[in-house]
Amino acid sequence: MRLYERPASDGMESLLGIIPDISEFERKPTPPHGQLAIVPETHRSRLEQLNQIGIALSKETDIHRLLEAIVVAAKDLTNADGGTLYRVTGERTLKFEIVRTDSLGIAMGGTTGVEISFPPVALYDTEDSPIHSNVVAYAYHHDVSLNIGDAYNQRGFDFSGTQNFDRKTGYRSKSFLTVPMKNHENEIIGVLQLLNAKDRATGAIVPFSAQDQRLAESLASQAAIALTNRLLINQLENLFETFVNVVNAAIDDKSPYTGAHCDRVPLLTMMLAEAVTDCKIGPLKDFYMTDRDRRELKMAGLLHDCGKVTTPVHVVDKATKLQTIYDRIGAVDTRFEVIRRDAEIAMLRAKLDGEPGAETAFEARLREIDDDREFLRFCNIGAEAMSTEDVERVKQISAKYQWCDGRDAGGEPGDFLTADEIENLTIRRGTLTEAERKIINHHIEVTGQMLEALPWPQHLRNVPEYACGHHERMDGKGYPKGLRREQMSVQSRCMGIADIFEALTAVDRPYKKGKTLSESLEILGQFKLNGHIDPDLFDVFIWEKVYLKYAEQYLDPKQIDDVDLSRIPGYVPPSV
Repeated sequence: MRLYERPASDGMESLLGIIPDISEFERKPTPPHGQLAIVPETHRSRLEQLNQIGIALSKETDIHRLLEAIVVAAKDLTNADGGTLYRVTGERTLKFEIVRTDSLGIAMGGTTGVEISFPPVALYDTEDSPIHSNVVAYAYHHDVSLNIGDAYNQRGFDFSGTQNFDRKTGYRSKSFLTVPMKNHENEIIGVLQLLNAKDRATGAIVPFSAQDQRLAESLASQAAIALTNRLLINQLENLFETFVNVVNAAIDDKSPYTGAHCDRVPLLTMMLAEAVTDCKIGPLKDFYMTDRDRRELKMAGLLHDCGKVTTPVHVVDKATKLQTIYDRIGAVDTRFEVIRRDAEIAMLRAKLDGEPGAETAFEARLREIDDDREFLRFCNIGAEAMSTEDVERVKQISAKYQWCDGRDAGGEPGDFLTADEIENLTIRRGTLTEAERKIINHHIEVTGQMLEALPWPQHLRNVPEYACGHHERMDGKGYPKGLRREQMSVQSRCMGIADIFEALTAVDRPYKKGKTLSESLEILGQFKLNGHIDPDLFDVFIWEKVYLKYAEQYLDPKQIDDVDLSRIPGYVPPSV
């Protein structure tokens, strides 16, 4: 057995005392200073191969492909029949990540989709003592490469599991090369094990050479750096995404009525963007997204309403026109009750004075009062657009009745409704005054300020633009920047449609009911015709049935009605 021992800095006991048959520590002399070592051509080509492998590993962004590439590259460099890569876990075990044995056709883990059923290798026993009998555990504990010529003849290690495997499969596990993988902090993060080196001329199973070992160690070092870098990047991305989810949870906690919106808009945006990528007809047939593009758009979707953390709750949750901390329609009802009481007192006095028709006049007065009260209640809901006649009636009701709140005993009665109540009850559409709508709209400016202040990496540089464009219009009448269609990316235009469609179909809003599919698509079609949303994206939204896929996953079944495409304004059938 050949073993290249790394210098021990912790007073580690002699390896000879651990494994009885280790009798040789092979160390290669270095050339004298100023002289160059003569490198054989085959060795030079393998070094060049190692260099190319290192470059390739540093470019790989997918963890599973990276782990797989490490094993495949190590097998190619050493001409090994098999290879296994283990990763250190938080449970102090070595987990099987990649298993390959070419002659047996075994390929598990990585991109194969085949799950590895082998249990992890324990690093410590039940008494919390390091395990030395297992080769990979030993390499981990002692930070040493183990080069075993024939496992069946090697004493000091337990190869019973290997021998059982060989008996079942008819295989002959012979030469082993086990190399620890260390990160930039000098911590062992995994172990690479190669099996059965093959002679390049005859194909016979031979021990791994000293050159094989040095190449494998060099590869393990490069692989550990590439793996650590990728893990750190993934951890940072996961940390940031978790932080984004925390922000959305804070918005949800402020306003449970819009919590689902922060989750569903990114999902619907991605569904539409994927549909555009898949659609091979129409003006957007050449649109394409990479995995990085997808992550960037998903991040923008998650952050598209982050500015709402500054929006006052009483504005976000304003369910009726008179709602602030409470719905002031109750105060208006109380005034009507006082008006009814005063009318009844007047009727009783008239009867005492013997005036004829007092009760008849009183009943007519009550009907008028009740009719006016029901009208104001209806206006307060904000479900229908108010006509000019309805606005004028609100003002007439305010002037018709006199009211004194009783706090000033000597005060003169005034108009029935305050100026603020009249302003709110005469809102033409919805429940927000102009000032309140500006407060709501300000959230997108805050979103932009928050996102543009962040030092985005190159692959996420478009997040602010995507996230802040969902309230722009194709005709330039949107906000906050008044951008036109040609000034906007496809991604931000996708989010604009997703934001509107989710709002139309949402059932968790306090001021409206969720609309059906057919109602929502008719409104969306009108938005296409009036220059609000992207016409080409609207067509893909219909052609690829994105609306139906979304509805089947997230809408109440009662909202999923039959959609007659011929009734949708602006709908254009696809042409091949």
